[in-house]
Amino acid sequence: MTKKYVYLFADGKAEGSGTMKDLLGGKGAGLAEMTNAGLPVPQGFTITTEACTAYYASGEKFPEGMWEEALAALSTIETSTGKKFGGTANPLLVSVRSGAKFSMPGMMDTVLNLGLNDETRKSLAQLTGNERFSYDAYRRFIQLFGKIVLGIDAEKFEHKFDEYKKKLGVKLDTEVGAESLATLIDDYKAIVKAETGEDFPTDPLKQLELSIRAVFASWNGRRARDYRRVHKLDDSLGTAVNVSDDGLRQYGRGFRHRRGIHTRCGDRRESALRRIPAECAGEDGSPESALPRRSRSSKEEMPAIYDEFVQVADRLERHYKDVQDLEFTIERGKLYMLQTRNAKRTGASAVRVAVEMVEEGVIDKATAVQRVEPAQLDQLLHPMIDPKADVNVLAVGLPASPGAASGAAVFDPDTAEELGKKGEKVILVRTETSPEDFHGMVEAQAILTSRGGMTSHAAVVARGMGKCCVAGCGDVVVDYANQQFKVGETVVRKGDWITLDGSTGRVIIGKVPLIEPEISGHFRTLMTWVDEFRKLGVRANADTPHDATVARGFGAEGIGLCRTEHMFFEGDRIDSVRRMILSSTEYKSLEKQLEVARAEAEKASNDRKAASGIRVQDLEAKIKRPSELYHGALASLLELQREDFVGIFRAMNGFPVTIRTLDPPLHEFVPHDDKTLEDLAAKIDMPVKEAKARVEQLHEFNPMLGHRGCRLGIVYPEITEMQARAIFEAAVKVKREGIVVKPEIMIPLVGNVNELKAQADVVRRVAGEVFDREKETVDYLLGTMIELPRAALTANRIAEVAEFFSFGTNDLTQTAMGLSRDDSGRFLPFYVENKIFPDDPFQTLDQEGVGQLLDIGVQKCRSVRADLKIGICGEIRGDPESVIFCHKVGLNYVSCSPYRVPIALLAAAQAALADKTGASVGTTA
Repeated sequence: MTKKYVYLFADGKAEGSGTMKDLLGGKGAGLAEMTNAGLPVPQGFTITTEACTAYYASGEKFPEGMWEEALAALSTIETSTGKKFGGTANPLLVSVRSGAKFSMPGMMDTVLNLGLNDETRKSLAQLTGNERFSYDAYRRFIQLFGKIVLGIDAEKFEHKFDEYKKKLGVKLDTEVGAESLATLIDDYKAIVKAETGEDFPTDPLKQLELSIRAVFASWNGRRARDYRRVHKLDDSLGTAVNVSDDGLRQYGRGFRHRRGIHTRCGDRRESALRRIPAECAGEDGSPESALPRRSRSSKEEMPAIYDEFVQVADRLERHYKDVQDLEFTIERGKLYMLQTRNAKRTGASAVRVAVEMVEEGVIDKATAVQRVEPAQLDQLLHPMIDPKADVNVLAVGLPASPGAASGAAVFDPDTAEELGKKGEKVILVRTETSPEDFHGMVEAQAILTSRGGMTSHAAVVARGMGKCCVAGCGDVVVDYANQQFKVGETVVRKGDWITLDGSTGRVIIGKVPLIEPEISGHFRTLMTWVDEFRKLGVRANADTPHDATVARGFGAEGIGLCRTEHMFFEGDRIDSVRRMILSSTEYKSLEKQLEVARAEAEKASNDRKAASGIRVQDLEAKIKRPSELYHGALASLLELQREDFVGIFRAMNGFPVTIRTLDPPLHEFVPHDDKTLEDLAAKIDMPVKEAKARVEQLHEFNPMLGHRGCRLGIVYPEITEMQARAIFEAAVKVKREGIVVKPEIMIPLVGNVNELKAQADVVRRVAGEVFDREKETVDYLLGTMIELPRAALTANRIAEVAEFFSFGTNDLTQTAMGLSRDDSGRFLPFYVENKIFPDDPFQTLDQEGVGQLLDIGVQKCRSVRADLKIGICGEIRGDPESVIFCHKVGLNYVSCSPYRVPIALLAAAQAALADKTGASVGTTA
């Protein structure tokens, strides 16, 4: 049986229906639904998405029978309308428009007024009684066809038109008369001849064939591919092609939203119907491009048609139970509906519309929760670029931390701090950031780096502060010496304004208008419904009392990851850490020598006791200074950490706080530039040469797999002791204040149960010492991060010691896939774009590989402890698809940065609803 590729909608009857989006695309299904509902729809036909996929499968050839079906459908339309395609008496003009299953506004191509040539232009003039209109329609058609179908740069046409306007001394297109437009058409045809080597096609059937091919081609255009990649849409879906009677379009097109969905608040707009005269319509006929020029309210101009339209619009909104984006045209006093689709909307509008529709009884709470996309909540929590703003995108990096900010480019943290404290807006531009940059990051509006990934220092710190960040922008070449950066031939110097869009990764030239976030009552209402449905807990990653307070304000149910090393980045704290690190090498070496010398002295014969004693005395003298430095630094850090934990415990009164002991390799804390190293050596009274030597001793070829995490605490147990003491002393202090404190101590990078046992012994010993001294006890849990494949595979052994698990997907992904989370940013975008990887595995969980390790780890640990609490605190925790997976494998909670807590809460609720209904997250009912 021959496959059917063309579906008619004509004479009030459609061969398709609104349920056939997979085959007819959203636009075609909408047209079929409206036709079958008896609404006024131009007659036409839809070429299926299967035809598009078959077109590509056969080497860009129409599938067998498709063209013949299209011609037969065209003949039916001619008969129904009494018009003739290419006829001179009553010409049929058609539009050829794309329409995929999922709305992709502006991403694919449309051709209007198809069928115009020299002869049909004359007929159009006679039918409308408007010579100028016919010439202008023909002029627009040649320009649009030339750009979309023939691939000619639109600027060539625009430049020619501008020449005419300049010569005539006019500014508006509508001021160019019919005679001038006739001559301009000849010039446009000459442009086509010069650019393609062929005459402009005047055969309407040839125009139709080429236009269908162009729409198919636009499915794989750069815009469409990028849009599908960002929105995670399948490349194999293909687009449908909708061919319909375009009418005379003398009365233009229009659109209508029942609510102000493109406003920040999404409030009702009862008179939001606008009509765009044909002479003012945009090149693609879309109202968005035309409205800035001119629009008129049809309520006063054509009240009867206006009333009819409002009835149709309300009927469609009730039918689809969602606000509709409607397009219409008016031909000879008759209304025709060209399109209906669920309208795109801002985050604030999505929340308001969903809540209001529940209040109106149109949808239920579950539908409202499913209708808001988690990513849309980002717009409510951070500034965003005004959608109406014209922007000059210079480069695109990784969207490391959402929001938007404008400021003058600066290239060192000291300048950022100095200017920021004066109230000036600056953006800190670095190749990559380090702890030394923290003070500048605090004062900057945003951070831009040319290297680093989604888990780089810049990304993690920026997210924790709720600050915009674009990381790993490889096209940006930073030149510190000249205080500038280059992208290609464009140079941005110190003081030049740029704008960053941390939600998309865009780097934009100049200052761009921003829209500040608004947290409305509708948002709070929606979040109460979210809590009714979700089963998965949501905690926050918070390293300071301020972060903890912000997290609670957004609804976090505790802290799932407090990274103690981040507490060291503020102010002069880093100096105490560095003092500890640089003195530890000498101290540990001398401590070991002293231990050996004392043992030898005890065993020495009488004739060697004196010499052995002198050796012990010499070592005791030598160790005194480094011991004072080392233990002095530890004591300083103890005091600082204790006060931080007090603040966090107070903010999280009654909620658990998971504190990870020191994780990064020590080399990350020490300076590597000569000036900073010299300053540090002077502060700790250490010769510069000696300080440099000790920094070099810390060098590792692969530090992420080197001396870090629990390995540090095992070799330097004093560090774990200091941190445990700070935690328990802080816990006892706040408990005495009446605060309910629930500390959870998490040991990082455990791969062998013996590592956890060693660190657990230290923590429990210190806890006992503090509780005995203070005559007070605090209940606590001791657990570990599962972030190595071996840990996941031996989770049953580790669960014999651990009282909770938290999967660290950053390192688990890194070690399972053999990817450096920082360096892979250079090639992962290429991998994703070329479909080698479906997604960046540091942003969306690799369920097929890394996900199996999670599943295995959960099953193995719960075979030992069925009630073991398990969470996740990697970068994927706010990704909706990853949250679904966490829900399915039975995790208890996810943990994310404070400003992503509402997003994770919504994703968790949608995961629970999807599990119940089988729907996908973020779907619109």
